[in-house]
Amino acid sequence: MYIPSLPYLNTGDNSWQLTAGTLVGLMSLPGLAVLYGGVVKRKWAVSSAVMCFYAFAAVLVVWVLAGFNLGFGHPWIGSLVGFPQPVLTALGETARASIPLLNGLMPKFQFPQASLIYFQFVFAAITPIILAGALFGRINFKAWMLFVPLWSLLVYSVNAFLLWGGGWLAQMGVVDYSGGYVIHVAAGISGFVGAAVIGPRTLKDQQDFKPNNMLLAAVGAGILWLGWNGFNGGDPYFANSDAAAAVLNTNLATAVAMLTWFFLDISLNKKLSFLGAINGLICGLVAITPAAGYVDGYGAIIVGLFGAAIPWLTMNKLAGRWPYRKVDDTLGVIHTHFTAGAVGGILVGLIANPAMIVYVGVKGANASVGGLFAGNPHQLLVQVIGLVVVTAYDAGMTFSILKLIGVFVPLRMSELELEHGDRVLFDEEVFELHHPIPPPEPIPTPELKPAPMPT
Repeated sequence: MYIPSLPYLNTGDNSWQLTAGTLVGLMSLPGLAVLYGGVVKRKWAVSSAVMCFYAFAAVLVVWVLAGFNLGFGHPWIGSLVGFPQPVLTALGETARASIPLLNGLMPKFQFPQASLIYFQFVFAAITPIILAGALFGRINFKAWMLFVPLWSLLVYSVNAFLLWGGGWLAQMGVVDYSGGYVIHVAAGISGFVGAAVIGPRTLKDQQDFKPNNMLLAAVGAGILWLGWNGFNGGDPYFANSDAAAAVLNTNLATAVAMLTWFFLDISLNKKLSFLGAINGLICGLVAITPAAGYVDGYGAIIVGLFGAAIPWLTMNKLAGRWPYRKVDDTLGVIHTHFTAGAVGGILVGLIANPAMIVYVGVKGANASVGGLFAGNPHQLLVQVIGLVVVTAYDAGMTFSILKLIGVFVPLRMSELELEHGDRVLFDEEVFELHHPIPPPEPIPTPELKPAPMPT
């Protein structure tokens, strides 16, 4: 039976939106789960994957019950957050997608609301999964189970509304193309605060935390790189020229960032590191995220260069100084996500090209985004303000949420769990089948004595 599309629906836009959302989902599962499983110490590989899978599922449930409308619903409590309510009715899933903004403007897209809900969900899900990289090797799993839904509702959804749902920062003119602030700065600073509150790993783990499988890490990193085409290519909400430019700029910035990290490792550390290359490409992906559709190709090269060079310096030259030396951030999320996201967001204020995009602005008219070098110093000012607000709010709320959870369950694993990891936590261990199987014990046989000679 043929069921025609509704008049508003553009099948190309809808197909791309669902595809882009699926690409972003693949970045979490299996992308980050596989990447983490390869770069962490062997005894934490299973627990890191479990944390990813749990977060993905838990965020989806709270997202459809309240999180989506907190971030993209009708304004509530002034311009701070949307009104929380479920989106599970037939009308809520099949109606034409739109985002109500404070001045009454309601841009309508050419796909149903379910496509928008799912696309925004995968962004909400990946953020605590990124954050988890700072906490591996000591956070109690029960505390993680409570932390993820609370943080998603009280931190992520608020960030989303402030910048993407027509909130206060958006009204001010702060722009974040695809989550440099909402996702990466948020995950980086929240992970750093979480690591400080929970405390460091065991001294043994801090001194010896070599990756257990670099080829597995390479698979995860590759999924991230190509999955990012959906991350940035889906955010125009239309399969248009800006989506294509965002995809090209994303790959260009990432390539430049990885090569920059290679060059710095070879020239200053005198040793090439594939793990460093993975950090470099992640920094490039993160840095271009707030800028992908606002800069041209030359701007993408600049973003890739500085988006890798500055995190390289903080990770390799400043890690032993305050505040980094005070906090045991397991995978350096503060460098690869917070710092890279902040660099990308600030560069929007410097090099955004107003010829690249015309977007539906929250001030009631279409507006292009130009940076300082395009004659708009105000954009740099508001980008800095946005960075400060997101950093301060997320740090404070993360601290408060963890302290509240700590009243009910321990934030840290037990000493036995810290020592033995996955084997005690799950009675499972990565690569368990690769353990050599000892030969079976020989079956003892009774000693045979000759029969006595007859006398």
